[in-house]
Amino acid sequence: MGIDNTDIANMHWQHDLLSSIEVGIVVLDREFNVEVWNQFMENHSSVRPRQINGKNLFEFFPDLDKAWFTRKCEPVFSMRSPAFIIWEQRPYVFKFGTSRPITSTSDVMYQNVTIFPLASLTGKVDKVCVLVYDVTDQALAKQNIEGLNERLREVSRVDGLTGLFNRRYWQERFEREFKMALRHNPPMCAIMLDIDHFKKVNDTYGHHAGDLVIQRLAKLVKLATRETDIPGRYGGEEFAVVLPDTTEKNAFIVAERLRKLVSLDAVQYEDIEIKFTVSIGIAQFLPKYKRSTQWLEDADKALYYAKEHGRNRVALISKIDELKE
Repeated sequence: MGIDNTDIANMHWQHDLLSSIEVGIVVLDREFNVEVWNQFMENHSSVRPRQINGKNLFEFFPDLDKAWFTRKCEPVFSMRSPAFIIWEQRPYVFKFGTSRPITSTSDVMYQNVTIFPLASLTGKVDKVCVLVYDVTDQALAKQNIEGLNERLREVSRVDGLTGLFNRRYWQERFEREFKMALRHNPPMCAIMLDIDHFKKVNDTYGHHAGDLVIQRLAKLVKLATRETDIPGRYGGEEFAVVLPDTTEKNAFIVAERLRKLVSLDAVQYEDIEIKFTVSIGIAQFLPKYKRSTQWLEDADKALYYAKEHGRNRVALISKIDELKE
């Protein structure tokens, strides 16, 4: 029996529908042989339906993780339960180039994919339909927003002149470390330091030169501390550092190293070499501190003791307290 005109008409509109829809449509049997491959899939893969129909999907797409894709399809076949793959979990199933290669910032097409069962007249699921949605624009927009939010968070945390944490965010981190210290009482030290005779630097060479000195000190602070330490610009020419898991003895070694680095360094400003020094105060965390401000105030007291007793030196609050006794 031949194909009548009604069958031809049905085949024609079905072909037009599959060709015009802006979604990838793939029908697979249980062996993952391709039975339907629409125009969207042809356009983005350069594989024509007559090339792939009746052939195994994985032969044409060796980059497609066969074990993973098979696992995703198994419950669709066995339990008649649709499966969903979103680009946040896996950027794409089929590695297609972006649909707008000139204007897009992505080289690949981000995809959301739905796999749903196709039952026969007997109710048995022996085919699945894979729908591929191009969500590149949405994915890039979300990534751009997330990137912008991250940059805004970074800007809100960082001091613009030095690149260290600003005072507000440093105090948040300091408060967090203080609360942890109250619970576990680990060895931990707070350091306060500032530039000796900084007003003289500004008055003599100008504020731009003063900014260069502050920037140089920030770099030396980074150089002298570990990645786990928490340095920040506390205000003006004053800096603060938290040294986690650090005894007073080791904090003194760190502070002395920094003090010596600064004293041997200089800032080149125009044809002038500007030498400067710092004074440093240290307070180790003690259980007697009921508020974080008490701990920081002790580090500040040690700093001013260092300044009042000659500058360019490191002072420990514990030694000052011993002298008072």
